[in-house]
Order: sequence, then C-alpha cells, then structure tokens
Amino acid sequence: MDFKARLITESDYDNILQQWWKDWRWQAPPKDFLPTGFNGIIISNDESDICACFVYNTNSQVSWIEFIISNFDVKDKQLRKDALDYMINTVKDSIQAKYIYTSMKQQSLIQRMKDLGFKEGSKDCTELIFIK
Repeated sequence: MDFKARLITESDYDNILQQWWKDWRWQAPPKDFLPTGFNGIIISNDESDICACFVYNTNSQVSWIEFIISNFDVKDKQLRKDALDYMINTVKDSIQAKYIYTSMKQQSLIQRMKDLGFKEGSKDCTELIFIK
C-alpha cells in the first residue's frame, strides 16, 4: 500500500480530527493541550485520510507521541493496521530524541506499539491532570 504522511494543520484539527474523536466517542483534546504548531502527522492513501498522531518534543531526550486516532469510516482493519504501522514508524524515524514515550489503554494499539519495538513501562497507571 502506498501511504503518504503530511503535517497536521489547525484546519485538520477543526475539519477532520474532531469528527474522528466524536465518531469513536472520545472527547477531542482542547487545542491548547496539543503541541505548539499542531506538531503531528496524518497518514493517507489515494482514497482518504486514515490516521493521525501528535508529537510533543521536550527540552530533554524524550519525545511523546499522543492522541493517536484513526478514521472511523475506514472499515478495512488491515488498511488501518498498515497505516498505523506506517505512521508509528514514520514518527519513530523522524524523532531526534533518544526516548519516545506514549501512554494508552486500548489493547490492540498497545500490541501494535509492542510489535513495533516499544517496551511496556507500567500497567494500570492513573493519569492525573490539574487545570488552572
């Protein structure tokens, strides 16, 4: 399959990604929670946009991949799987940091990440956030 990666724009967030989160019955992260400049990529083929993620770069040797989402309307599971693999490998190859971190709870996605070389750090962790 021939996939293409492109950078996420603010209009992608407004016109594509918010709908994907809604379709999966997830709440979209607020814009100001996302990395500066909407740092992330969308993967597509000739027919449609398939999946996306955001990348947070830090002032250390850690980058963080987050908010991985796919197009609910792409029903071909193999196509989604291949596009996710392509996206994760593209991000891994482009990040300069020594460590790439992510957190997730969806078991199939956790397995995808393990299959692509990620190691499990901890289980049953609780995410906490303080909002001013």
